[in-house]
Amino acid sequence: MEIEIINREDNQLTFIIEGVDTSLVNALRRISLVEVPTMAIETVEFLKNNARIFDEALAHRLGLVPLNTDLEAMVLPEDCDCEGRCSRCSVSLILKGKGPKTLYSGDLKSEDSTTQPVLDTIPLVKLKEGEEVELEAIAQLGVGGEHAKWQATTTCAYKHYPEIIIDTDKCEACLNCVKECPRSVLEYDEEKNQINVVDLENCSLCRTCMKDCPNQAITVNIVEDKFIFRIETDGSLSPTDVLTRACDILNEKSINIITFCEEGGS
Repeated sequence: MEIEIINREDNQLTFIIEGVDTSLVNALRRISLVEVPTMAIETVEFLKNNARIFDEALAHRLGLVPLNTDLEAMVLPEDCDCEGRCSRCSVSLILKGKGPKTLYSGDLKSEDSTTQPVLDTIPLVKLKEGEEVELEAIAQLGVGGEHAKWQATTTCAYKHYPEIIIDTDKCEACLNCVKECPRSVLEYDEEKNQINVVDLENCSLCRTCMKDCPNQAITVNIVEDKFIFRIETDGSLSPTDVLTRACDILNEKSINIITFCEEGGS
C-alpha cells in the first residue's frame, strides 16, 4: 500500500492511496462518517427563556454547534463507570444573556478548556429588549450513526484514479475535447500541435472528452487499485485524527472477525 498526500489544510485532507481495493477504501469512508466519536451537546436544561424561540428549537441549534474534541480525555457515556455524569463522559456549558443582543456560540462558557465551540461566530438566538436566556448544556461523546450532530466529517468521499490515453495517430487536434471538458483537464499545445493532459487528478471520469472526439482518439479508464480520497471535517477533529481513529476501529473489527473464526464461530 502506498499513500501520497496531495493537499493538506486545517480541516481538509486529500491523498492518493494505491495498492488497495474498493472494499477497504469504502470501509474507511463509512467508519469515518458514522463511527468516529465527537463531542456534541446532548441535553439542555433551561433556567430561563422568554425569547421568541421555543426551547426545542434553541436546543437543536446548540446540538449542531461543533465542539473541539479530545478523544484521549473523554469516553462514551456507555463506557463510563460513573452512575450518572462525570468529567470523563460529560462537559457542562453555560449560556446566559439578556437583550437587546445576539448570543453566539462564543458565548457558551465551558467548564473544560479543551471542549470549546470550534467557531465563536455561530448565531444562536437574537434577544430583543427585556428578553433573557439562561441555560446549561451538557456535551457528551457520540457517533454519527446515532445522530448527525456527532458526525465529524462534512465531506468524506473517494473516487478511482483516472487514466486518460490520447492516441496521437488518430488525434487531429480539433479541440472539441478541450472545449467540452468541464474541469479543464485537457489543454492544447500550440507548439507541438497536440492535446495534453494537464490536470489528471481533477478528472471526474465523466468521459465527455471521449463522447465529443470524432476520431475516438481518447480513452478514459480507471486504475483499479488506486484511489483519490478526500476528507473534510467540521473542526471538532482534524482529518488526520478522524482517519487514525477510523483505522483503529477497522483494525479492531478485523481482529474480532479473526478471533471469531479461530474459535469456530461460537
